[in-house]
Amino acid sequence: MNFSAENEPFPSLRRHNVCNCYPAYSGGIPIVYTFAFAVAFAIVYFLIPPLRRLAFRIDFVDKPREDSERKIHREPIPLTAGIAIFIGFVCTFLLFVEQETSRTVAILAGSFMVLAIGTIDDWYKTHRKEFPAMPKFLVQVAAAYLVYKSGIVFYGFSNPFTGQEVLLPEWLQLVLTVTWIFGVTTVINFSDGMDGLAGGLSAISAGTLFIVALAKGQSSPAMMAIIVVACALAYLRYNKAPAKVFMGDAGATFFGFLLGVIALDGAFKQATLLSLFIPILALGVPIFDNLFVVFRRLRQGKPIYQADASQAHYRLLSTGMKPKQVVAFLWLVNVCLSMMSIILLLLTV
Repeated sequence: MNFSAENEPFPSLRRHNVCNCYPAYSGGIPIVYTFAFAVAFAIVYFLIPPLRRLAFRIDFVDKPREDSERKIHREPIPLTAGIAIFIGFVCTFLLFVEQETSRTVAILAGSFMVLAIGTIDDWYKTHRKEFPAMPKFLVQVAAAYLVYKSGIVFYGFSNPFTGQEVLLPEWLQLVLTVTWIFGVTTVINFSDGMDGLAGGLSAISAGTLFIVALAKGQSSPAMMAIIVVACALAYLRYNKAPAKVFMGDAGATFFGFLLGVIALDGAFKQATLLSLFIPILALGVPIFDNLFVVFRRLRQGKPIYQADASQAHYRLLSTGMKPKQVVAFLWLVNVCLSMMSIILLLLTV
């Protein structure tokens, strides 16, 4: 493994005994990413059909409800795609991503925790029951804390005017790191309301973070990002309208968790005040839409986790747009925001 000072968030962090180094592949980098993409895509693509059949046998399906304005499908849809996505990511991660052992354990353990609690939540929903929000909150925060303890941390930023490094207090590093991962986990989950929407947004955001990581010479987050792109695109093969399978809360929170980690391990490293907006714009649609939703629910005195039809896709649907048009429009908006993040990257690299 090759470690260098240029890959650290701030060179001065060595004085704080913090190791934040990135292994780099020597030569043939595009081929390595292509292989990783192909492996992840194939695993998810071929695992979804058998898991879909299993879902019907064990009644692990999302049933349509006449009394719900959020459920627009008319047939039971299996909720097992999240498991296929998780297996595809983990197998490819272990094959292609070079990370310190502590980080590997934290990422995979945190991913499993998020997937597991999401699967339990999905199971409750298939039986027309509501799983309490508090266990989900605690597990997702614990998963984010594992990542923080492994050394994937938002340490601070560089002042673009003076070049000075602003190292945040440890308590603030903890708060910002956990809040970011938990927040992205939540907003991707909230965005999963229409066929192809959350999967497409995840693919676009991960693709943007992949470009950012490549530009910064950060191989590990770049590899994780391209694996997420592959998993999302393989899932979209079955989730495009009319969907044959859903990833449920398990898959949506899993994607969100990974995107949060990738941004911390890549785009937020060596960041200036201006480039802090790069990952925020890359995840623009889910972040901005769901900030609006959260504020609206708080203003109305509703619990943040209480599902309703206040997300942008439901509001657009109520204007008379067709579901495919809504999804395409929000994809386009996210692409535009991602292009803005790339422009910021070019300005700050």
